[in-house]
Amino acid sequence: MSVLFNLAAFIVAIGILVTFHEFGHFWVARRLGIRVLRFSVGFGKPLWKRELGKDRVEVVIAAIPLGGYVKMLDEREGPVPEAERDRAFNRQPVWKRMAVVAAGPAANLLLAVFVYWGMYMIGVQGLRPVVGEVLPQTPAARAGLQAGDEILAVGGRPTPTWQDVTLDLLDEALAHGTVRLDVRRADTGPRTVTLDVRDGQPLLGDEDLMERLGLKPWRPRLEPVIGKLVEGGPAERSGLRPGDRVVAVEGEPLETWEQWVEWVRAHPGQRLPVTVERDGTRRTIVLDIGEAEEEGRTIGRIGAYPRIDEEALAAMRVTVRYGPLEALYRGAVKTWDVTVLTFKVLWKLVTGQASLKNISGPVTIAEYAGVSAAIGVSAFLGALGLLSVSIGILNLLPIPVLDGGHLLFYVVEVVKGSPVSEATLAIAQRVGFALLGALMVLALYNDLIRILQ
Repeated sequence: MSVLFNLAAFIVAIGILVTFHEFGHFWVARRLGIRVLRFSVGFGKPLWKRELGKDRVEVVIAAIPLGGYVKMLDEREGPVPEAERDRAFNRQPVWKRMAVVAAGPAANLLLAVFVYWGMYMIGVQGLRPVVGEVLPQTPAARAGLQAGDEILAVGGRPTPTWQDVTLDLLDEALAHGTVRLDVRRADTGPRTVTLDVRDGQPLLGDEDLMERLGLKPWRPRLEPVIGKLVEGGPAERSGLRPGDRVVAVEGEPLETWEQWVEWVRAHPGQRLPVTVERDGTRRTIVLDIGEAEEEGRTIGRIGAYPRIDEEALAAMRVTVRYGPLEALYRGAVKTWDVTVLTFKVLWKLVTGQASLKNISGPVTIAEYAGVSAAIGVSAFLGALGLLSVSIGILNLLPIPVLDGGHLLFYVVEVVKGSPVSEATLAIAQRVGFALLGALMVLALYNDLIRILQ
């Protein structure tokens, strides 16, 4: 069911992003007097189509929802009646062609502003950025950060949630190599520390950013006490009950829920004795551990959830919400920040200062869309904004067949005073398709590796 949910969320997200991107091309072309023949969301066999307007524009929803296109009247693609030649795309001055091509990525950036606007009006939920653990011999440890520190600001920008901390840390570290953090502790008050990541290790390597910096966010301590059980699951069938404290497994004592989870996962399909404390007395229960597949391997699973200290967790939750005007401003700033950060990350990838494992494909994107949609509308809008910026910037890359490649050819046309030759365009398109294909293969390979690990 989670796979189907992720797929549905992915289709909805991609459908929205592609529709806005292509509508940007469509709207500007129509306003500049260029005739549009077809507006297609998706590729391949049409699932639905209609002819609309006096120009009888064919609007299509196609079977493969991984893109779309706007087909315009063009003498390079077929004969054009004499009376319509002034409306052909290839007959337009270069500034009009540039405007039409740039309108797609611009539409994605504009969409990001509005979805972030909606996100901030609904409210962004997150956890207060309180440090749970500082790993030794890491930039965080060298900076003097300690467990219990709350990060108030990164580089002077307020950070009410861990999500803000992560994005601003990455942005500042990529730009300067050092990051100024304003932190506060309940027992010592506010102070400023400097995080130095210039240690010769790539900031965007194979490991998680926070792990690379040595920061672990606060998490509620989970005692090995059962909070609830899956009805009919292995734990319930074996006789475990909500409120049971798991004291020991095969005589080995347990102190945390994490230890209990690790033990269960490591013993799929086994039948072993478990000592639990119930109503002040201890008893031994023979637990039949179930099996489940996860990322290509078999793990143990019993269908039990921990008892969580809801009061402690509620005290750490925060909701960031603004009024309509402030939310619109925040949405524009968020779009700008994410755009700049994306360009910085791309530059690190191109120059070899970031691992190519950071490139994600459709499987990872589908999981991201599904998880955010499951959390709520605000989280899904946040994911949609990030994806919209990413698609807008990806299309601006100077790769033939992408919008950025076309813009590059138009710039060359302006400089040399004449269009790029058809032979050059044909060669460039073949190179562009090869580059794009290689990028897609790499993204799918990274997805596959993440699944199998």
